[in-house]
Amino acid sequence: MYRILKKEDLNPSVCYLEISSPQIAKAAQPGQFIILRITEKGERIPLTIHGFDEPEDTISIIVQKAGKTTDQLCSLNAGDGLLDLAGPLGKPSLAVKEKRVLFIAGGVGAAEAYPIARAIKQERGEVAVILGAKSAEDLILEKQLRALTSKVYVSTDDGSYGRKGFVTDLLSEILLKDKSFDLIYAIGPLAMMAAVSNLSRHYKVKTLVSLNSIMLDGTGMCGSCRVTVGNETKFACVDGPEFDGHLVDFDELMKRQARFKKKECRSRKLAGKK
Repeated sequence: MYRILKKEDLNPSVCYLEISSPQIAKAAQPGQFIILRITEKGERIPLTIHGFDEPEDTISIIVQKAGKTTDQLCSLNAGDGLLDLAGPLGKPSLAVKEKRVLFIAGGVGAAEAYPIARAIKQERGEVAVILGAKSAEDLILEKQLRALTSKVYVSTDDGSYGRKGFVTDLLSEILLKDKSFDLIYAIGPLAMMAAVSNLSRHYKVKTLVSLNSIMLDGTGMCGSCRVTVGNETKFACVDGPEFDGHLVDFDELMKRQARFKKKECRSRKLAGKK
């Protein structure tokens, strides 16, 4: 049993959990993830490791309510426990080796962007961040990212904070002025990462995306996270989660990602959720 030590609601649909896990805290690196299970009959879900503190033997995750299990996870509190916690999984981020990186983080994508951006800053690199969300209420980690860099740009779909529009609007403006970034790193909804990759391809700027595919075992055996990259079959859990955004077949991936949508809606209704 892995004990939850701290719980904080970041907004009505997103929560922060700090969990006791000495082994994962010791081994984790930016960009990696865990797979957890709350109860014996519960589903396995992958979540990015937002933070890891070896002296305190803790890791932290940021969870968005998107289905039955994530709803249940955000209903837990300090003192509650998780049955299984496997990790760290996936390859550490390649972005930490770059000197000048522009992050594009949509929604809870900021949870992954932050530890990678912090690692780059610790190596005296330079980062800029475009944060995007549906509304001001949905933004997370803006204060923490502004502590790393003065170059934080914000857009919201409804214009309730920052620039009204999409992250690609800001990205286009930035790239018109400055194409000298070593890397663009996009993490967020698949449609957003596809749009960012299409845009950065036009400007010929190397782009990494972090894929949040459906996963079961996290070892490449089940094949649920299969993705086509450069006409080759890859598995996000062991070959990723980072891939060259210019080579990912996003159309295929979005179809695969939606294959359990009806079952998920039915499960939420049975659990009393809309």
